[in-house]
Amino acid sequence: MIKILKHLGRSWICVPIVFVLLIIQASCDLALPQYTSNIVDVGIQQGGIENAVLETISGKQFEKLLMFDKSGVLWKYYNYSEGSENATLMTYSSKSEEKNAMEYAAEYITYPAAVVYALDNMDMSQMPADSGMSAMMLPDGMSLTDALLMMPEEQRGAVVDKINEAFEGYSEIMLSQMAVEFARNELISQGADMDNIRMTYIFRTGFRMLGIALSMALITVAVGFFAAQTAALFGMNVREKVFRKVVSFSNAEMDKFSTASLITRSTNDIQQVQMVIVMLLRMVLYAPIIGVGGIIKVVRTGTGLGWIIVVAVSAIMLLVLILMALAMPKFKSMQRLVDRLNLVTREILTGLPVIRAFSREEHEEKRFDGASTDLMKTQLFTSRVMSVMFPFMTLIMNGISVLIVWFGAKGIDAGDMQVGDMIAFLTYTMQIVMSFLMLTMISIMLPRAAVSANRINEVLETETSVKNSDSALTDGITEGRVTFDGVSFRYGDSEEEVLHGISFTAEPGETTAIIGSTGSGKSTLINLIPRFFDATAGKVTVDGTDVRELDMKYLRDNIGLVPQKGVLFSGTIDSNLRFGCEDASGEQLAEAAQIAQAADFIEEKPEKYDSPIAQGGSNVSGGQKQRLSIARAIAKKPKIYIFDDSFSALDYKTDAALRKALNEKVAGSTVIIVAQRISTILNAEKIIVLDEGGIAGMGNHKQLLESCEVYKQIASSQLSESELGNTSAEKEVQ
Repeated sequence: MIKILKHLGRSWICVPIVFVLLIIQASCDLALPQYTSNIVDVGIQQGGIENAVLETISGKQFEKLLMFDKSGVLWKYYNYSEGSENATLMTYSSKSEEKNAMEYAAEYITYPAAVVYALDNMDMSQMPADSGMSAMMLPDGMSLTDALLMMPEEQRGAVVDKINEAFEGYSEIMLSQMAVEFARNELISQGADMDNIRMTYIFRTGFRMLGIALSMALITVAVGFFAAQTAALFGMNVREKVFRKVVSFSNAEMDKFSTASLITRSTNDIQQVQMVIVMLLRMVLYAPIIGVGGIIKVVRTGTGLGWIIVVAVSAIMLLVLILMALAMPKFKSMQRLVDRLNLVTREILTGLPVIRAFSREEHEEKRFDGASTDLMKTQLFTSRVMSVMFPFMTLIMNGISVLIVWFGAKGIDAGDMQVGDMIAFLTYTMQIVMSFLMLTMISIMLPRAAVSANRINEVLETETSVKNSDSALTDGITEGRVTFDGVSFRYGDSEEEVLHGISFTAEPGETTAIIGSTGSGKSTLINLIPRFFDATAGKVTVDGTDVRELDMKYLRDNIGLVPQKGVLFSGTIDSNLRFGCEDASGEQLAEAAQIAQAADFIEEKPEKYDSPIAQGGSNVSGGQKQRLSIARAIAKKPKIYIFDDSFSALDYKTDAALRKALNEKVAGSTVIIVAQRISTILNAEKIIVLDEGGIAGMGNHKQLLESCEVYKQIASSQLSESELGNTSAEKEVQ
């Protein structure tokens, strides 16, 4: 999988952009639970009062705070002179300085404010027994703190020490809540509108949450855009590279990969990897960020419920390991089954006329059904395994929620936690669990994508057996003389040679014919000229230059090949004739069509040369397809013409007319014809007779009838006795 990612190309630049955006998104996502907690704890429970820091505190209350100011720095944050009516908060030159001072002031004022609030709402009987105040009788309207202010300093110091000892067991949350109550009472005494304070805080916090949510939405869209663009560019790059690689394959590599497999690798496999790249960028990068961030936030809450996260993660990991052990083998076999289905489908659709002719529809239906059923069973198994995962995941998440609420309620009851803290902890825990769930989802898709990536790499890393040399020549072909010098050939690792000891020369201005029984190596022989294969021994030269030393494009530009099976491309007659020579003139195309005996049926069509050609030439007959293929090669005006049994679909009259026109118009070129019919090559200057991969005879028609038994047998099977007799009579006269 890692190897395939090197094909991201220019789209790599999107990856760091996505990563930065995901960090921002995670930060926003992790901030929302805390804002929710603040709305519950501060906005609702504390009436919008965040802490005990007030802009104005009455002088008497401030003196009470100073009694319990352990740090002795509280006076630094307020302007106050002894006996003054009020203490006012210091002013600062900048917002940053003010915020920093407020944070420190809140830290130092919390404890004294909590103690003052507690003492002001406590009767004498609740005072520590050894404080010296538990037996005192206070006048109505006088609080304990009022009494402390009236005490001599030495006696007051001893009592304050005892009170501080009594408050040492209070939790920070309890002290904070009491400090807020102190601030609330002070604000009420100042005539503040408490409802307005509460609603202002809730609205302010709510608008911040709304802004964060909108930012997250925009970032999510941006991440989706960049992730999709990265994956799309990757898909385009890989498809282009796979296509170029496949186009460069020789026939040997094409035989290694089936056509159906190459189609699957170029489409379905690339799509699988492309989809996983989107998931990697959107989920795999995001999951660790949100997971680690959630753990940090949970630790900061100080709820003591971290063990619940450990339980949750352990349960999820155990579930994933079990499911992956069951599903992984099936995921690995999925692409092989898709290949098989594509292969069977392609074979059936391609061979449909033959299937109907032999009444094999039922057999082929069963074969297709077998391939489809195997794929369906595998997909159903993996889908069922994955469908089991989600109910268990839901069970784990709901179980975790129950644990958090149960133990959180106990913490709230003990005063160690606030309701908002429990809500925030619950949200953070769900975010952590969801991050592991996201990783689980991608781990399900990765095996199949890894198989697809390996299949793509297999194509890209396959070395082409036929390729240009480092010093390939782009000149040297002047006449088109083709020479086979001791050529032998075998396929792949086969021990048996298909061709052996082939030596002959096809001269310019002459027609060289190749004939032989089926399987004698005729097509293999001519495939060595344009380097569809390379000879395993000996050499093939064009005008004295070994074809392996010539640039393949240059070599093939000088060859007009008409394959055994005529192949046309979707488009028009004109576009097909221009396939080998895009800048050919209309007169040139018309001449080529005339030579190939295709002009008559082209002119009969309403749109003539602009007439449409369906995919594979399915809207023209076999003979018309063959003639258009011949015209396409002629329009190219190459030095060498190769006709691989290209006249088989033509009637004798058309065949004779075509060969006559061909001899007249391409007299200076080298013409090599592979044929099954003696009549096609009767007038060839040189006929090569192949038998079991070797040359059984060489000469013209008359010479071969006398000297080559193989040729004579072929001729006897195709020519009448009178035709053979005429040949013998000519021999006697001579």
